[in-house]
Amino acid sequence: MPRLFCFGLGYSALALARRLRPRGFTVAGTVRNEAKAEALRAEGIEVHLFDRGRPLTDPVAALAGTTHLLSSVPPDAGGDAVIDHHGALLSGLSGLLWAGYLSTTGVYGDRGGDWIDESASIAPTGARGQRRAAAEAAWSALGLPLHIFRLAGIYGPGRSAIDQLRAGRAQAVVKPGQVFSRIHVEDIAAVLDASAARPHPGAAYNVCDDEPAPPWEVIEFAADLAGLPRPPRIAFEDAEMSAMARSFWAESKRVSNRRLHDELGVRLAYPTYREGLRALLAGEGA
Repeated sequence: MPRLFCFGLGYSALALARRLRPRGFTVAGTVRNEAKAEALRAEGIEVHLFDRGRPLTDPVAALAGTTHLLSSVPPDAGGDAVIDHHGALLSGLSGLLWAGYLSTTGVYGDRGGDWIDESASIAPTGARGQRRAAAEAAWSALGLPLHIFRLAGIYGPGRSAIDQLRAGRAQAVVKPGQVFSRIHVEDIAAVLDASAARPHPGAAYNVCDDEPAPPWEVIEFAADLAGLPRPPRIAFEDAEMSAMARSFWAESKRVSNRRLHDELGVRLAYPTYREGLRALLAGEGA
């Protein structure tokens, strides 16, 4: 029986887990607190507590029988906690058919709005991107049948421009030439699923939709779609945002997703933010 183990049963990993379970996969993984663990156990998922200060209590037993492995745990200032605690065990794991690591398009750094694909050099410009690049290298060195997935900005139920508008947190920030790529969480799960069905160890995939777009454009479309007032456009220099949020705006690039189409045969359910936001609003009505 196929068994998926996820280090970090977060938003994206859970979308994959819930996609695979009806097809006969058993699912296990980690969370950081007992409340979430209990909620997931109620769904029939085997859950273990794990974080930087709390390695798996019995990692051999937890990972026994794993055929598919996914890590969505972000690196911290000390490195990758999964590898630091359990890398030696993972490198010797037998019976593993597929492994995935969820990274970010931030490893490419700033490209001045130019188009890039997976052949682009890894050139992170900020601390977060540098940590991700180091984590990618560390995972690649384990000798697993590894696939790296560089995710764009993730949105989906409860995490969209519509939710930001309703919460009063949306800003229509304008910075000439600035674009971001994004991806619906269900399309992330579809890409991971397709990769697990067609393993290509060593491959890296950009996981983003077909249309990079300026953030203000997405906010205004979401406002019109949901019947909410458009927030006023604000120049980037005048916008109020955290230092972390501002660091995202230091990078602009158009990320190509051609490889996931050509190699994995994936047809995105939400090829642009328009389809994704329409579906989210329709889902609320249903």
